[in-house]
Amino acid sequence: MDPEAVKKSLTETTVDAFALQSPCFFDTLVNDGLRIDLVEPGRVLCSYAVPPRLSGPGNYLHGGVVATLVDVVGSSAFLSAGLRTTGVSLDINVSYLDVAFIGEEIEIDAKVLRAGKTVGVVSVEVRKKGSGKLIAQGRHSKYLAVSSKL
Repeated sequence: MDPEAVKKSLTETTVDAFALQSPCFFDTLVNDGLRIDLVEPGRVLCSYAVPPRLSGPGNYLHGGVVATLVDVVGSSAFLSAGLRTTGVSLDINVSYLDVAFIGEEIEIDAKVLRAGKTVGVVSVEVRKKGSGKLIAQGRHSKYLAVSSKL
């Protein structure tokens, strides 16, 4: 497990992330304000105050942002399990159960369910920090094989 690799995956970008052409634009837009609370082997727990810039028409966290959090925090859980890669998405599923409003604190809890030679699966729960009420539940499957040495 490399806690620094997890932190780097959630906080650093290598290009101007606010340039619309940048592939990191949405990750940086969402990750700004994300706090890492716990890193242990196969698990990453983060917290987040819902910012106004990411709200939908009803002043609640936009569903696309929730899906991005499932992707980004879930991917970092693979690094916490000691893998050298976060992989490439095969499948991502998010079930939306409630909403979080602007200013509300949420926590994102990602746990590796399986990390095989080629495929990994992570489960991510997004909850209201105060009550523990489940906002969304996600599952993310990724192709983990390291590129060939050819």
